Amino acid sequence: MGHTRNSIVINAPYSLVFDISNKIERWTDLFGDEYISAEVLERKGNEITFRLTDDEKKSWVSKRWLFKENHLAYASRHDPMFPFRYMKIIWLYNETPEGTEMIWMQDFAMDEKFTKFTETQIEGFINEHSQHNMKIFKKVIEAEAKVAAG
Repeated sequence: MGHTRNSIVINAPYSLVFDISNKIERWTDLFGDEYISAEVLERKGNEITFRLTDDEKKSWVSKRWLFKENHLAYASRHDPMFPFRYMKIIWLYNETPEGTEMIWMQDFAMDEKFTKFTETQIEGFINEHSQHNMKIFKKVIEAEAKVAAG
């Protein structure tokens, strides 16, 4: 099983960080050039079903559950699963004196038919992309917090 954990502190109020970071339609900007499309397919209560298309034009459907009052969002990949057997993602938010700490954790297992990279290599790719993307989130959200503060 693969596991990653990355975090960053964003100098902005929790509510703003949570709302912007979970706005799927903005992920094409927030994730840099990683996704060329982020399409919400359905919203039902706190559950969002959405399709992501990456820079290699590969698409998959995921579900995300928002628990703003508990400072977390939970997601899982659904269709197609390949190259994973499963992919579970938890985003946690902690209010700190410096702002809001955003933590991304991913647990996954690779499909046994996927032999291009090892789970360790995939962990490395996810960590690298997460750290890069979190810096974009920080820049965008802090800029919006400044505007909101006047």
